Amino acid sequence: MVDYHASNNQQSAGEVNAYMEQENDWDRDLLLDPAWEKQQRKTFTAWCNSHLRKAGTQIENIEQDFRDGLKLMLLLEVISGERLPKPERGKMRVHKINNVNKALDFIASKGVKLVSIGAEEIVDGNAKMTLGMIWTIILRFAIQDISVEAACTPNLICSSNSWKDGLAFNALIHRHRPDLIDYDSLRKDDPVTNLNNAFEVAEKHLDIPKMLDAEDIVGTLRPDEKAIMTYVSCFYHAFSGAQKAETAANRICKVLAVNQENEQMMEDYEKLASDLLEWIRRTIPWLEDRTQEKTVNDMQAKQEDFRDYRTVHKPPKVQEKCQLEISFNTLQTKLRLSNRPAFMPSEGRMVSDINSAWHTLEGAEKGYEEWILSEIRRLERLEHLAEKFHQKAAIHESWTDGKEAMLTQKDYETSTLSEVKALLRKHEAFESDLAAHQDRVEQIAAIAQELNELDYYDAASVNARCQKICDQWDTLGTLTHNRKDSLERTEKQLESIDELYLEYAKRAAPFNNWMEGAMEDLQDMFIVHNIDEIQGLITAHEQFKATLPEANKEREAIQSIQAEVQKIAQSNGIKLSGANPYTTITPESIDNKWEKAMAMVPQRDKALQGELNKQNSNDTLRATFATQANAVGAYIQAKMEEIGRISIEMNGTLEDQLTHLKEYQQTIMSYMPEINKLEGHHQHIQEALIFDNQYTSYTMEHLRVGWEQLLTTIARTINEVENQILTRDAKGISQEQLYEYRASFNHFDKVRGPNTLNPLFHRIGDGEFNRIMGIVDPNGTGSVTFQAFIDFMSTETTDTDSADQVIASFKILAGDKNFITAEELRRELPPDQAEYCIARMAPYTGPDAAPGALDYMSFSTALYGESDL
Repeated sequence: MVDYHASNNQQSAGEVNAYMEQENDWDRDLLLDPAWEKQQRKTFTAWCNSHLRKAGTQIENIEQDFRDGLKLMLLLEVISGERLPKPERGKMRVHKINNVNKALDFIASKGVKLVSIGAEEIVDGNAKMTLGMIWTIILRFAIQDISVEAACTPNLICSSNSWKDGLAFNALIHRHRPDLIDYDSLRKDDPVTNLNNAFEVAEKHLDIPKMLDAEDIVGTLRPDEKAIMTYVSCFYHAFSGAQKAETAANRICKVLAVNQENEQMMEDYEKLASDLLEWIRRTIPWLEDRTQEKTVNDMQAKQEDFRDYRTVHKPPKVQEKCQLEISFNTLQTKLRLSNRPAFMPSEGRMVSDINSAWHTLEGAEKGYEEWILSEIRRLERLEHLAEKFHQKAAIHESWTDGKEAMLTQKDYETSTLSEVKALLRKHEAFESDLAAHQDRVEQIAAIAQELNELDYYDAASVNARCQKICDQWDTLGTLTHNRKDSLERTEKQLESIDELYLEYAKRAAPFNNWMEGAMEDLQDMFIVHNIDEIQGLITAHEQFKATLPEANKEREAIQSIQAEVQKIAQSNGIKLSGANPYTTITPESIDNKWEKAMAMVPQRDKALQGELNKQNSNDTLRATFATQANAVGAYIQAKMEEIGRISIEMNGTLEDQLTHLKEYQQTIMSYMPEINKLEGHHQHIQEALIFDNQYTSYTMEHLRVGWEQLLTTIARTINEVENQILTRDAKGISQEQLYEYRASFNHFDKVRGPNTLNPLFHRIGDGEFNRIMGIVDPNGTGSVTFQAFIDFMSTETTDTDSADQVIASFKILAGDKNFITAEELRRELPPDQAEYCIARMAPYTGPDAAPGALDYMSFSTALYGESDL
């Protein structure tokens, strides 16, 4: 058996063209062999009808049905896909000639030479000229466009005898559709069976109408080559259409795969954005909670919780926010590369929304930290005031103890005149002492009022104790006034009084009160926050010590009065009853208090010096923090400026730039120990309750924000280069083109800063400018990134998929119909992508709709954002 699969592929393109040029010259005088003419009539008629049926018509007699030119013009419109001039509908010969001439002119416009073929001969029904014209049309529209390789495959220009045994036709079908032909079962000695088998398979499975009769081919010594070539060309077009369908299916698969990947990235972005926003939403109420605590320790526990939040819980969220922005930028780049519309997150999940929520979070953090420090200061002040209140209250209560009983006794009723006078003067001394204690009562009331104003948690007990002291003070005032009245009524009866006792009492009481006040001041607690405040206390203490010599003179003068009393009593034989009747203040008590006060002075010196040392230590902490903070601040500022220069002055390939940027990122991350060191200094500052620092303008909050911005900026720059690599690889942009884009971008971006562009497109008209800005700035930020600039430039200079291309691909799969069925999708596409299309395509509702018809046109335009699916 002859192997027709290995067809002769050696015939040159020159031979094919020479043959076709030879056939263009139709010899008017050459007579057709009757057998050939019969074959041509049948083949050419079937060929014409295979095209005319698309227009809903056909011919029966080839030389008669083309005489008026109407079906001839229709045939040319169908096979060329172009519109011919409007035909004339008249029945006269001139109308027919004009129609045929329009058809011949159209053929000539396609570069075909019509030698010896005239409109009159076609109108007259000249069979040979009509067949010659149809052969010319077949050559031009069915055979001429077949490539040399494709022509050699079916051996179009080989001898027509090669096809007589039918094996060549079967081999041609078997090569492209081995499932349709059992080639090994064919016999070379049974040509009629072979030919009929090939013709029937072609008509049934390949939609190629039967154009030849097996008996005519076998019964002719040499079958007509034109009939053979016409029929074989139909095989080429049938197999070529199958290849186009496969190409269209591949294109659709590619488009759908890209679309599915982009949809997954959008879902991932939405989830990450929702989770981050939910965390911010749950965190802000905690930061805005201003529930007050009762003690400094409780507030310091809150401060520790906040420090744990800043160092443990927040940093991962900072990374999530950065990754979210990177994912968003990468997704937008991929969408632009695949000619898809820009991704618009759902409402409230834009990058700007996340940045706004993040800004609110940072504002809440700042407010919370300031509130904690303020509360610590307030509670510290409250504890100091409460201690001071209870200390003064205890001293006052100790002084008033027994005073009511003393003022209500009636000892003057049985006393002598001298004793009454003594009682009266004693009472005057008490009034002086009472007046001296008025200031302490006012101080106690003022402290209680301040505790109430500062919302002290135990204000109720303070108020109760203060009220008790005030009520007792009023009672003492009333009792003092009543007793004085009683003593003055008795004074007229009493004349003797000891002036020295009285003088002693008058001088001893104020001095004693001064000593008590001094002792209170020496024991007074103090809280300072800087060296100036402690220096002020030390200065006041030194001034107090400067008054001690004069005070000691007053003490000695008071003691001399008591000595004079003893001298007079001894010299005059007066028997003293013992205690001074005018005062309970004895010389011994004055000396004892003086000794106690003098012992408190060095203790006060020591306490003040210790606080001075503490403030000096705090000042050292301030200087240590400031030195590190100034260094870190300068480093962050320098690196931010350096990143700006790097993003503008990048050299080398994108891979080199990416490597350099990642190495640069590692260099910056290696500085993290310095940040941690600064955090340690800051923790010491907070533990020492230091609230100001005159050695630096930086705060820890400012430096944290600056460090986060630095890390985010280098991450964004790395992401931009990675996206440029994606763009370059997807668009086939050369390194030289990238250099040119960067040079142009930098030229117009000298003012605006790195990687943003504003004035570049202002040189064109408003309409074109608005179109371009809609592409490069879909979110309307008012600036253009270098990545968007590259995407725009590459899109303008390269070819990308479009909705029209996808529609054309679906049209091929649909067999040139305006709709497609689920069966056709499942046959031509992979299962997952076929089901993807079926689930998303709307039903087709056109006038030519069939059951189960799907609208692939609206689906394709929706893929590219040109309509709503």
